[in-house]
Amino acid sequence: MTSIALFGAGGKMGQRLSRNLKDSRFSVRHVEVSDAGRARLAQDFGIQCVSAEQALAGAEVAILAVPDTHIGKVAQSIQHLLKPGTMVVVLDAAAPFAGHLPERPDLTYFVTHPCHPPIFNDETDPDAKLDRFGGVAAKQHIVSALMQGPEEHYVLGEEVARTIWAPVMRSHRVSVEQMALLEPGLSETVVASLLDVMREAMDEVVARGVPAEAARDFLLGHMNILGAVIFKEQPGVFSDACNKAIQFGKPMLMRDDWKRVFEPEEIAASIKRIT
Repeated sequence: MTSIALFGAGGKMGQRLSRNLKDSRFSVRHVEVSDAGRARLAQDFGIQCVSAEQALAGAEVAILAVPDTHIGKVAQSIQHLLKPGTMVVVLDAAAPFAGHLPERPDLTYFVTHPCHPPIFNDETDPDAKLDRFGGVAAKQHIVSALMQGPEEHYVLGEEVARTIWAPVMRSHRVSVEQMALLEPGLSETVVASLLDVMREAMDEVVARGVPAEAARDFLLGHMNILGAVIFKEQPGVFSDACNKAIQFGKPMLMRDDWKRVFEPEEIAASIKRIT
């Protein structure tokens, strides 16, 4: 069995991974520094944690399920325990992109992140319909990057990724730089910001007299059908009135140079703020 050392095993993300790895083909040693996290693992899964030294003794893979701001510190603190050829798995591109991993050319660095269950899906099971984060019951896609290491290590890294994010549909291979364009660039800087604006817009029409429930129902319903057409989930075109509203609305809502958020220096600045 391939042995994995899971750091941050009792945290929010670590618990998700602990659950999915529990009945896998991998032999997992769990590391958690907080008393509360260790207690949760023992209570929920019957898992007993070990020291970093015990976890990494003979481990082939080390997963760092810790916040972006802690990746560098944790990686530096354990690098003397990592034997050449060990695969270090990181769950977000931010810290690797920012250069927070140790300069160890003898290690493999593998980065993976979930796409989360798509809005347009075929889930019918109640648990799956409510699993909006993914990794429990709802199917999702994932992205992964082999940042450094031998090409043959990608197969093992992807197997680990498919296990921790299961159930997985498509698994996309990208570079770390491309993953940074996806997050924080696409998903957070653009999508989360625009969704926050949508929520503010809904609150504004409520403040102007529209009943709150009616405004919410109207917005979410239109997000569904408009999104289905824009992303070609179903055939159709917008009405002339809608196209005119877009034509005049975008200049009021968006700067002409908004796509500069994807320029390398802007992505780097965003990641620096995150990490």
